[in-house]
Amino acid sequence: MSEAARLIANHRVHVVPVVLALANPPWQQDVWLDPSVFENLDHVFHTLFDDFCDADEPERYLGVSLRTQEEVALMRELGITLNAAAAAALNDTDAEYLRAPSWPKVVAIAGRLAQVMVANDLKELAALHDADLSTST
Repeated sequence: MSEAARLIANHRVHVVPVVLALANPPWQQDVWLDPSVFENLDHVFHTLFDDFCDADEPERYLGVSLRTQEEVALMRELGITLNAAAAAALNDTDAEYLRAPSWPKVVAIAGRLAQVMVANDLKELAALHDADLSTST
């Protein structure tokens, strides 16, 4: 595996699950609103804005945690709607975020982004598999 492929895999192992969580309202209710569970929206924001991507300026992460321009555009849109939800959550609680007027849009964009990211990862996995088969014969 190339160093570039290793880098993107190391980032996506964090980004993709967070995007999937944003696309799943029942899971959000069960996990983010349970104080005994580690993962919450703070984790989501750190992953998408600080640690493994920058949803405000996702272009910098093309080839790092994002594979395509479509992922970049959707991540930018997700960042905008997450920031709108943050503006509506005056006390910065997870429950307020989930009640924000923009939250259904967050879920919809995250759902589309998750679909694109998973499809792109499956294409990459298939390409790696094909490359492995061609080198072993």
